[in-house]
Amino acid sequence: MLFRDRLLAFTIVLVWGVNFVVIKVGLQGMPPLLLAGLRFLLVAIPAIFFVERPKVPLKWLIIYGLTISFGQFSLLFWAIHAGMAAGLASLLLQAQAFITLLFGALFLKESIRLHHLVAMVVAGYGIYVLAGAQGHDTTSLSWFTLLLILGASTCWALGNISNKVITKSFQFTTMSLIVWSATIPAIAFAIASYCIEGEAAILSSLQHIQWHNIFSIGYLSFLATIVGYGGWSYLLSRYEASLVAPLSLLVPVFGLLSAMLLLGEQLNLQQIFGVIIIAFGLVINVFGGKWVRALQLVVRTH
Repeated sequence: MLFRDRLLAFTIVLVWGVNFVVIKVGLQGMPPLLLAGLRFLLVAIPAIFFVERPKVPLKWLIIYGLTISFGQFSLLFWAIHAGMAAGLASLLLQAQAFITLLFGALFLKESIRLHHLVAMVVAGYGIYVLAGAQGHDTTSLSWFTLLLILGASTCWALGNISNKVITKSFQFTTMSLIVWSATIPAIAFAIASYCIEGEAAILSSLQHIQWHNIFSIGYLSFLATIVGYGGWSYLLSRYEASLVAPLSLLVPVFGLLSAMLLLGEQLNLQQIFGVIIIAFGLVINVFGGKWVRALQLVVRTH
């Protein structure tokens, strides 16, 4: 990988890691559904006037937009709004990798290998340890927020499955899918915010919007979404997925570090133990196949 592309990859995972801190800050003084809606509104407009609509049936745009965007971020923002630590959210959201494997086997008849099962068990135990830990006020984890973040992971996984189906069936550019599918959650969040958060809360938040809210919306829409996903797609188009995908393991690392440095979130020993176990499960999920093949090669040669 060229140095400039390594730098791009590092920048993207850093942006995605800090993304959770930005969400936490943006929710100060603004309800979660409204903040998420403004994010996708800025992704879609004015870009839809300059980016050609992908040749994808409307039903698939709706499915993709409602799962990976509306479902994932409504539950993620709600979890953080309800008190989940930004650093823990960045880690637990990665459960989508395991849920995607299960959905892939269920809907696409994809195979699940032994190292995938081992990774799921290890990460599941880590989540159990983490859920049972009593952290500081800034890092406490309730079963309610845990269910919300796992729900967000499930929606992300469903979005991954719909993305696989769309990619195999239709020809389009990644940027066109990002921009045009953003119109779906923008509309869904507008309706949900009006019905749940109420007109008064929306008007009050917009009238008293602060610089940190504006910064958060800009960061989430332009850096995390357009630049992040656009750059990631560029990297995947130039290099093998096996070289690019493992870099995403740095996202929760940057998420935890940025939350510690910028928000003062501190983990106790039991939480750190749970984090390490989950991270090890993610590593097994990504590299386990290579380890098994290397072990088989050693056995054959001896």
